[in-house]
Amino acid sequence: MRVVRTTMRLRVSCLAVLLAATAAHADDYAALLARDRDASGGARWDRVQTLEMTGTLHAGGLDGTFHTLQDLAGGRSVTEYKLGPIEGADGYDGTRGWSRDPGGEVATLDAPEAKRRARSQAWLDAHGYWYPARLPAHFGAVETREIEGHAYAVVTATPEDGNPVDLWFDTVTHRLARATTRQDQDTATTTFDDWRETDGLTIPFHIVTDLTDAAGRTDPRRRAELRIERVTPNVAVTDDAFEVPQMKATARIDNTMGITRVPFDLVNNHIYVNGTIDGKPARLLVDTGGANLLTPTAAKALGLAPKGALAARGVGEDAVDLAFANADEVRVGDAVLDHPVFYVVDLGDVPAIEGAHIDGLVGYEMFRRFGVTIDYAGRVLTLSEPAKFSPPAGAHALPFEQAERIPIVAGTLDGLPIRASIDTGSRVSLTLHAPFAREHGLVAKYHADIESVVGWGVGGPSRGRPARFGRLALGGFAVDGIAGDIYTGDKGSFASPDLSANIGGGVLKRFTVALDYSSKRIYLAPNEHFSVPDVFDRSGLWLMGAGTALRVVDVAAGSAAAKAGLQVEDRITRIGGEDIAAHGLSDWRARLRELPAGTRLEVEYQRTDKPQRTTLVLADRIAPRFEEAAH
Repeated sequence: MRVVRTTMRLRVSCLAVLLAATAAHADDYAALLARDRDASGGARWDRVQTLEMTGTLHAGGLDGTFHTLQDLAGGRSVTEYKLGPIEGADGYDGTRGWSRDPGGEVATLDAPEAKRRARSQAWLDAHGYWYPARLPAHFGAVETREIEGHAYAVVTATPEDGNPVDLWFDTVTHRLARATTRQDQDTATTTFDDWRETDGLTIPFHIVTDLTDAAGRTDPRRRAELRIERVTPNVAVTDDAFEVPQMKATARIDNTMGITRVPFDLVNNHIYVNGTIDGKPARLLVDTGGANLLTPTAAKALGLAPKGALAARGVGEDAVDLAFANADEVRVGDAVLDHPVFYVVDLGDVPAIEGAHIDGLVGYEMFRRFGVTIDYAGRVLTLSEPAKFSPPAGAHALPFEQAERIPIVAGTLDGLPIRASIDTGSRVSLTLHAPFAREHGLVAKYHADIESVVGWGVGGPSRGRPARFGRLALGGFAVDGIAGDIYTGDKGSFASPDLSANIGGGVLKRFTVALDYSSKRIYLAPNEHFSVPDVFDRSGLWLMGAGTALRVVDVAAGSAAAKAGLQVEDRITRIGGEDIAAHGLSDWRARLRELPAGTRLEVEYQRTDKPQRTTLVLADRIAPRFEEAAH
C-alpha cells in the first residue's frame, strides 16, 4: 500500500526546486564563488573546522528545536530535532548517511540514491564550493536567472558521487540566496536570509525549505522553517559524535522464548493481524512500506490526541493531512513496542476498497526491532528477538539496501536488471515505476493494456497499464508469468526515478518471507503456492464495498464491464444470481479474476436508483502467458 511516505529530514542546510531558467553565461563560477566567500567572512572561514548551531524550527503547525554539529573539513554532521510530540536525528559519518526515526529506530541509508543525497549534503556542509580540496565537484556555466524582478547568478554543481545542486547567488549582495536539488520525484528549494555576523562570519539565520511536485505545486504542509539562535565555530567534537547511534531498548517479546507467533488473515494479498494499542483492540495491516499509523477515528477511540498538520504521500497522486500521536504501547501477540509514535492519517476510501475494517498499520518499526517471518501459506506471522531469529528452512538470502524505511533488493526482469522495493502492503504482484518503464520502452514490449485503476492508497487511486511479464529472478528463484502493471504517471510513489519496481503481495505470497534488518537480509523459501499461475482481473471493474452492494469506482476501457454497459457509480447488487452480501469483497474480486474467460455472469445493479440488468462476459485483459504478449 505504501500508505505513508514522509521524512523529517530537518538539516540546517536542507535543499531544493529546479526553476526554469533563461539566459546565458554571465560570469566565471570561480569568481562568483569568490565573491560569495568574501561577502560571508572571507579568510576567516579558513580557520573554521567545526560549527555548532542551535535554534527553532516550525513545520506542519508544530514548533520545535534543533541542534546541529558540522565537521567542515570532512562534511560529517549530525542534527537532532524535537518537533511537537516527536523527536529524531539524522547524520553523515563520512561514509554513509543515517537516520533515527521518532520511534527511536535507527537506519543506515546505504542505497545509491541515499548515498548521493548524503554526499551532496556533506559537500554543502563542508562549504565544498569554497574549498574544493575538501570535497570536489564539477561546475557548469554560470547563468543569469530572474524571479519576481530580482536577478541571480546561478551555477549547477555536481559533487563527486553526489546529486546536482543549483546554487543561486544574489547579484547585489553576492551571497548564496537559495539552493535547489531533486528529492525523489519532487524538487526541494531552500532559501537563506536574515544574514548576521558571528565571530566575523556572516551566516543566514533564517532558512526555509519547500518541496515542489512534478506539477509545480508547493504545499505549506511540506514546508520546514528554521531560525538559528546561536552559532559557535570551532567547538571541540569527537569522532563518535557523528557515528551511527545505537537503538535504545524500547521493544521486547513478553515471554521467555523471545519469539511470538501470531495468526493473520490474508485479504487482497494484505496481511491483517489483531493487536492492541494501550490495551485496546486494534485491527492492523502489516506493511513493510509504511510506518506505525492510525486513522483519525481509531486515534479518537483510543483517546489519543493527534498534533500537527504535515503532509503524507502514498501511491495516489494527492498528499493528505498527517498528524502525530503518542501511545504507551502497541502489542502484536507478545511483541511490544513501548511509547510508539503513530502517524495519524485519514485513509479515505481504503477501508471500503479493502472491504475490511482497519484501524491502522504496523510497519517499519516492528520490522526494524524484531526478526520477522511471514508464513503466507500457514497464515502465521512470527516476531523474534534479534538473537532468537533464524531463517526459514531452505531459504535463500537476499541482501537489501535502504534509502528510507522500505527494503530495496536487486533482481532481473526478463534479463533486465532491476532495483525493487519489497512491499507487503501492496496487493499487486509487480508494479514497474514510470521512469524505468519509459527508459526501456516497456509499455510496448509487454503490450500493456489501456490505463485503468490498479491500486488504491493514501492520496486516492493509482492508475497503471496492466501487463503480463515474463521471468522475475529474485534471490536465486525465478517466478514466471507475473501479472502486474506499469505506472505511467508523474506523481506518487511509483513516479520515483530511483527504483525500477515495487514487489507486492502477489509475488511474496509464493514464499515464506523473513526479514532481518539487523543484517539487512531478506530470506525467501518457496511454499506450495510458488508455481500457481498468476491470474488477472477479467472484468475490468474496480469495486468498492458499499453495504449490501458493490460500488463501481472504475471501468477499464474496452473491458468486459465496458462492453456490458457498466459505468462508474453503478451499485451492483447481484452477480451470477447471488446477492452481494453472500460473499466478501475480496471473494468477489477473486471470482472475477479466477473464473475462466468466456464465463457469462448475470449482473443486477442500480443506476440513479433504477434497477438494471446486464450480462458480463469475462475476458482476458492481458495475455494469459508472457510469450503471447512478447510475440
